[in-house]
Amino acid sequence: MKFADTYVSREHRFSIGVEEDSGRKFVSIPVSSRAVDYEYYEIGEVEYGRFVRNPLDALDFVTECRRRINDDRLIIKPGWNRGTPV
Repeated sequence: MKFADTYVSREHRFSIGVEEDSGRKFVSIPVSSRAVDYEYYEIGEVEYGRFVRNPLDALDFVTECRRRINDDRLIIKPGWNRGTPV
C-alpha cells in the first residue's frame, strides 16, 4: 500500500490523504509502536472533500480515532502489539 498525504497538520498531529493503489481516502494519526508509526482510518468521498476544504472539521474524527472509537474503519487491522496514539 502507498499512502500519500494531501494535507498534514503538525499542530494537531494527523494527515489526510489517498491510498494510491486502491484510491481509498484516509485520515492517519501517529502511534507509538515497534511495528507501525501510523494508523490509517478510511473515510468516504464526502468526508474527504470536507476535511480537505476545512481540515479543522476533521478534529472530532481524529479525536475519536485516538480514543479507538473508529476502529471499524482501520485500513490495516492492528496486531497484538498495537501502538498508542501520540
